[in-house]
Amino acid sequence: MKKVLYFTIVLLLFANPLLVEQTNAANQSLKIPSSVTNISKENTYPNSSQDQPTLQPSALSKELIESAGIPIENPHLVEMLNESSVSGTPLALGYRATIYLGRWALGYQSNETVANWEYRKININRADNRGGNKTQEIRYSQEKRQVIKGGLTAKVPNAEDVKSMMMQKAMERTKLPLAFETIVGAGSKRDQIYNVPSEKLGYLYAYAPAINEKGKVTYGEVYLVLRGNKRKLVVKNVTSQGIGAWIPVQDHVTFGFHVGN
Repeated sequence: MKKVLYFTIVLLLFANPLLVEQTNAANQSLKIPSSVTNISKENTYPNSSQDQPTLQPSALSKELIESAGIPIENPHLVEMLNESSVSGTPLALGYRATIYLGRWALGYQSNETVANWEYRKININRADNRGGNKTQEIRYSQEKRQVIKGGLTAKVPNAEDVKSMMMQKAMERTKLPLAFETIVGAGSKRDQIYNVPSEKLGYLYAYAPAINEKGKVTYGEVYLVLRGNKRKLVVKNVTSQGIGAWIPVQDHVTFGFHVGN
């Protein structure tokens, strides 16, 4: 039996090579280039942490979410269910109620998470050594305060809920500190030295990296249905919409050093 099962799996993989590629892509962690540096200690602007703790549903919330028959991930909807209570009583025979909870962004499915390590140029340090006869040093020094903003690539309903779910998925996949707005303060510096040869111009570029998250968000009208002692969620008019977002990487800078005439 095990041999037959193994043969079937191998046959499926050969029949659909994309399955292998998609599986490998999903399991592959994001590789950070050596040119990308964490400047959280050097950054003169203290960015606040954007950690996205996973909200655990209560016993009632879990029961209701499972009854819906569709994945519900929206932390604000889960929080509302956590704060609700429905008491059962044997005297509720014949009791019926349908409560409309609103149209919600129910969940987000990530299809692609990629990085642009040079999302936005934020600084240039120069060293003119064209008249020199020995090597000149150049270091990173942030000249102006820079505010790096991301955002959704299209207008969608419940945009803040969608952004929250997208950032949660992107942080899980990349293991990077992400925020839709981050700041690099003026005067931020690094001690690393870049050497500019004699008779040359040296340029040290600094870029803010960002993650491009793409997937689809699912919407639906949510109802709480009570029938005697039974309670469940019913989701109607379910729709899906493709969405993308740029999410800057907090307290990280990509450096590019170039020498010319």
